[in-house]
Amino acid sequence: MTRLIATIFLAVAALSAAPATAAEQCAPRADMIKALGEKFRENPTALGVVNPNVIVEVFVSDQGTWAILASDTRGQSCVVSVGEGWESAVTTAALPGT
Repeated sequence: MTRLIATIFLAVAALSAAPATAAEQCAPRADMIKALGEKFRENPTALGVVNPNVIVEVFVSDQGTWAILASDTRGQSCVVSVGEGWESAVTTAALPGT
């Protein structure tokens, strides 16, 4: 959990960084979503609110590649992390007595 909070902090910092610093990992949200879909076949799977100005989104492909983006209210998105081997947790309700 501490690692996730630190990662989100870095994403929020990147969103407020000078354009020259953030240029390599940040772009307009629409461009990021298009690139994730076309290049990696990653689609939005989950999102969460960091604060009133930033949301975090998880994009996942059927092959298990994934990316986490932090997006601000100005429409700018920054890559927080990427990886492979994504597995979605499936929660099954247990019946009484089983």
